[in-house]
Amino acid sequence: MSTRGDKEVRVTRIGQPDGQEVDRVALEEPLQLVVDGHPVAVLMRTPGNDAELATGFLWTEGIISSQGEIARIDLEAKENHVLVFLADGVEVDFGRLTRHLFSASSCGLCGKATIEAITSLHEPVAMGPVISESALMEAPIMMRASQATFDETGGLHASAVFDRQGRLLALREDVGRHNALDKVLGWALLNSVDLSNSFVLMSGRLSFELMQKALAGRIPVVAGISAPSSLAVELAQESNQTLVGFLRPPHFNIYTGSERVGE
Repeated sequence: MSTRGDKEVRVTRIGQPDGQEVDRVALEEPLQLVVDGHPVAVLMRTPGNDAELATGFLWTEGIISSQGEIARIDLEAKENHVLVFLADGVEVDFGRLTRHLFSASSCGLCGKATIEAITSLHEPVAMGPVISESALMEAPIMMRASQATFDETGGLHASAVFDRQGRLLALREDVGRHNALDKVLGWALLNSVDLSNSFVLMSGRLSFELMQKALAGRIPVVAGISAPSSLAVELAQESNQTLVGFLRPPHFNIYTGSERVGE
């Protein structure tokens, strides 16, 4: 497994005098997630922060609810495998893997049924905090400045968590939008970081599934550089989350929860 998130490839550049050159592309490799001997999922991800990815995935899928439920994570037993061992007494219903029940753009359930299923697992977030417009405006600049692998490849998504004052707490990159968010959430759970007074910024479109992951992580304010989907807006309304889209200074749209955004 590579120790970095990109690799060198040969490329033929059309319309440029030097023709064939080398380029760097984002790595994408499978990660088999196994929990107490049960194969749970194969995640197509950019290698790196795999323990965080596994932890975040299990948290947002409802398999675990706290760091203490994980006894050990083994990344060395087999390449591109992460073996998670749960603490004694932790009972798991593996049939509750919502990734396989609710696929944002191809869900077989109607929107209302999907939202009710998610909100039955996770209570709406509490009111507060208030995030200043300036903190939101500065977040994309700070996130972009920290995207090291994106600078090399131009092909990775990012999720970044900020505190209510706009200080960057953590950023993770991945070929998958969901993976990048799971890595950030896994970082928070493994380090006992309370996200209830923070906001998250994501580099791409805000889908329903990203909103439900943020809800599982108790993040009250979710922002994206791009547009939200209709179901993402509906879930945000039901879950009391603030949803900000098209965050491209000096402009952004507030779709839900405008009371959490101050001057």
